[in-house]
Amino acid sequence: MNQQTLSAFIWSVADLLRGDYKQSDYGKVILPFTVLRRMDCVLDPTKAAVLAELAAKTKAGVNPEPFLLRTSGQSFYNTSPLDMKKLVGDPDHIAQNLYSYIQGFSPAVRDIFEHFEFQAQVERLTKAGLLYQVTEKFAQIDLHPDKVSNMQMGLVFEELIRKFAELSNETAGEHFTPREVIRLMVNLIFIEDDDVLSKPGVVRTMYDPTAGTGGMLSVAGEYLAEHNPQARLTVYGQELNPESHAICKADMLIKGQDVANITFGNTLNDDGHAHKKFDYMLSNPPFGVEWKKVEKDVRKEHEQQGYNGRFGPGLPRVSDGSMLFLLHLLSKMRPAAEGGSRFGIVLNGSPLFTGGAGSGESEIRRYVLENDLVEAIVGLPTDMFYNTGISTYVWIISNRKPVARKGKVQLIDASGMWQKMRKSLGSKRKEISDAQIDQITRLFGDFVEAELDGKPISRIFRNEEFGYRTITVERPLRDGSGQVLLIEKGKQKGKPQPDSALRDTENVPLTEDVEEYFKREVLPHAPDAWIDHEKSKVGYEIPFNRHFYVFTPPRPLAEIDAELKKTTDRILEMIKELSA
Repeated sequence: MNQQTLSAFIWSVADLLRGDYKQSDYGKVILPFTVLRRMDCVLDPTKAAVLAELAAKTKAGVNPEPFLLRTSGQSFYNTSPLDMKKLVGDPDHIAQNLYSYIQGFSPAVRDIFEHFEFQAQVERLTKAGLLYQVTEKFAQIDLHPDKVSNMQMGLVFEELIRKFAELSNETAGEHFTPREVIRLMVNLIFIEDDDVLSKPGVVRTMYDPTAGTGGMLSVAGEYLAEHNPQARLTVYGQELNPESHAICKADMLIKGQDVANITFGNTLNDDGHAHKKFDYMLSNPPFGVEWKKVEKDVRKEHEQQGYNGRFGPGLPRVSDGSMLFLLHLLSKMRPAAEGGSRFGIVLNGSPLFTGGAGSGESEIRRYVLENDLVEAIVGLPTDMFYNTGISTYVWIISNRKPVARKGKVQLIDASGMWQKMRKSLGSKRKEISDAQIDQITRLFGDFVEAELDGKPISRIFRNEEFGYRTITVERPLRDGSGQVLLIEKGKQKGKPQPDSALRDTENVPLTEDVEEYFKREVLPHAPDAWIDHEKSKVGYEIPFNRHFYVFTPPRPLAEIDAELKKTTDRILEMIKELSA
């Protein structure tokens, strides 16, 4: 069954709900029933054996759980004699039997349905007289992994969430990231470790603090399974949205992951994996979303724990919390001595340059650059995400850089690498092809400067080239007759009083000597000026687009004049024809 057919079939359930449910509430029914049917199909082949094992172990007075897990061949099981086909065979007791069936699942699965608030929906469907029809509809779909792969199922969940989010005017993009963007990010964080990851029996951990429906964790797992079937990726995540969290847990459960690793809550003020470190991490935090709700807790951690906590380097402005997730991921890196870590995070343009020297944003940039943690930043095409058309950037951060990358940052401009989608999805009108993903990955892997059609697409800089020193330039205060007024007291006694009205600042690149810059750029224009060194601050910014700007000279004036004359002559000719 292809994805479109499956999505259309599941979506047809909406026709049953129309009238009794608002459109924005369709997902409350369709999502949990889709998960339920998927689990029902996954367990079907071992259903009889599990029930027989349960009876035998109960009779023997032995705890049946480990035996049931082994018999089911999954990381979950169901001890109810019912399944969805049997449920529809008894229309008069459908609600009662459905509750009983859900209770037969192992605890991790019951927790998933609690997050869906499934019992409330069963009661609502029963009152509307729709429970049997909806259950019957889902019992007809075969969602066994032989028919619908894990990857397909993940895409179906994402498409359904996107549709429901659009219907309820929610931000669909907060829940998941386009798969091709994830594939690119996974390629970038794994490529330098291909040798290690290809070894038999290798075990690595992957973490996503904004897990959504688990797309990033799934694609990372698929990559590793494809490149080394004997490798094992243990995944961890945290998600704030209850429905997305439930789907993520269900998906990971079916894939054999430990769902206790997928925690619920807000990562910023309630870290579900406190004190844990990971080999690899991926995140697409919400863009431009304020963090006022968690401000009190975050500031408290910043002030009381400093660098022992997650937010030591600094705090961004309250209007955009995306850099807090960058700091959070930094705190989850394994020490370099223990193998280190690498992660990829999607950010908008703001974290590259917002905030002057001394601001929270600049201090965070300063921390990652002065500690040589930034491997690369990749500029993506616009219109890549479902909820925004703005420019986005993938930052690749590592504390185990290869020798060639030490002290350097690679910028890759992939903004022109895209193809138009056959059909737009929300704000998403473009996609990156597999060939383009390979091209970007090669640019990163080769770590060389490169051009395409005469325009730079890969550039390499030393870390300090992004730094600058903001110096305060003072000029003397003068009286009415132009005489310089001197300071009369304190340490500065006898020195000129600064005139605040003439005070100015200059940004001097860290790669330049301040005094030489001052002599060359300031003194010729203001011979009486001096630098107040006590006010100097170090700042960092990454003017990404400036580094890829190619000047296009204007057309020659004679050519423009000739074109204007031609147009004017044509207009005059048309006027003559009208008056004739």
